[in-house]
Amino acid sequence: MSRAAPSPLQERLRRISESRLPVTVWLLVVAAATAVLVCAMVPVGPDWLGTAGAVAIASTFTWALAARTGGRPVIFGLVALAFALAVVLAGHEFLRTGAAVLTAGIAAVLGVMVTVPAQGFLQAVRESVVATAVAAVGALGAVGFEPTIRVVRFEYVTLGLALVGAFLLVYRLGAGLHGLGRRGLIVVGGGSIVLLLILLYAETLHRYGAAGFIDTLDSWVAWSRDELGAFPRPIMAVLGIPAIVYGGHMRARRRQGWWVCMFGVAATTRVATALTDPTVALREIGLSVAYALVVGWLIGWLLIRLDLALSGNRGRRRRVEEQAAAHRPEPPRTKPLL
Repeated sequence: MSRAAPSPLQERLRRISESRLPVTVWLLVVAAATAVLVCAMVPVGPDWLGTAGAVAIASTFTWALAARTGGRPVIFGLVALAFALAVVLAGHEFLRTGAAVLTAGIAAVLGVMVTVPAQGFLQAVRESVVATAVAAVGALGAVGFEPTIRVVRFEYVTLGLALVGAFLLVYRLGAGLHGLGRRGLIVVGGGSIVLLLILLYAETLHRYGAAGFIDTLDSWVAWSRDELGAFPRPIMAVLGIPAIVYGGHMRARRRQGWWVCMFGVAATTRVATALTDPTVALREIGLSVAYALVVGWLIGWLLIRLDLALSGNRGRRRRVEEQAAAHRPEPPRTKPLL
């Protein structure tokens, strides 16, 4: 039985969706919303600027995440827009807080999903900057909802939602758990252990204060803040950024690299929630992110060199040949992954 020919309207919509028009419009809306949110933070302009920017970021980022992961961007974007408008009109604190959590979580996952495979280290560094920039815009959107929060709880809830969302998407992108292989299992297991240790350290410090070894770590943090202006958050520097850098390197060679990139939400979540703590100055937030990027790049470079050494690619010539041959096909940044 032959399929019915598409109508002129359907054909026109298909051509629009395949053109660069949706991406251009999306970029313009995000740029305008970002500018509005910055004006609200200064503050400059009417009081409703922040709320308007937050609604725009929540809906456009949801649209982008659905489009990137092969969903229905128009439907999800409209649902997100309706939800954000309802939250604003209702005015309840818990609804605004929930909207802020969802916006930050979506921005964290989107930051990882928009990355592309990296043949070399410099390309991997570029992808980590792209992911961080997306999360930073999401941070402005989350603050625009003016949530009433406890900072630590807000960060934990956002990280949990982002990890669950990233896992569900990566499960499909990375060919399931059975496709990990021995090296993939080691990397994913190691990343899980690092994440658990960092969270346990933060919880111990939060509950019981500084004592013994924790007291020493606390003194390092204090010295860094006094002398350097900020201290890189461990979860971003030790886990999140290296995961994006090394994961991008792996994705150019093996599909299972997506499982490593999943831990990149540890970095993007930290950035997406960075502005929610009013006790930390913007300068310190910016320096903290910058320092975490530098430390993460260094760790990611070491992981890449170790991976190349284990693969038998010793020597500069063999590494150059290996990098030139790393061309695992993957859709461009603005095309669906699935």
